[in-house]
Amino acid sequence: MLKFLSKVRIEFNALDPRIASCMEFLAQCNARKAKESNPACQLQVKRRTDDHPPKIIVTFVNGVEEVFDATSTPAQTIRNMILEKGQMLETEQMFREAGEKWPVIIPEEEIHQSFPGTKPRKAEEKKQ
Repeated sequence: MLKFLSKVRIEFNALDPRIASCMEFLAQCNARKAKESNPACQLQVKRRTDDHPPKIIVTFVNGVEEVFDATSTPAQTIRNMILEKGQMLETEQMFREAGEKWPVIIPEEEIHQSFPGTKPRKAEEKKQ
């Protein structure tokens, strides 16, 4: 998850009962596997003393910043959103490196074309 991020900032008041998502996300970021995926990713924790709701701010490697409301968004949902956006970044990078335009525009007529599909071969056909 961290390989797509350059910075993670987690803000919460330790006395706030709504910090579960922040604490779980912080634990995921501190996991060995996550840290090894991107050692350069900055992890900042800001312990607040006011009534400001807990939030998680992530900065992607392309500079885009996204703020998550940690009171209503579970840590796993935030993680999945980061992974999904990260895969889009990887796809975009592959297209740009190949000299292709991004975003890829699919003509309307191709979207509505029927697709014949593929049928899996039976085990008996594979033996021959």
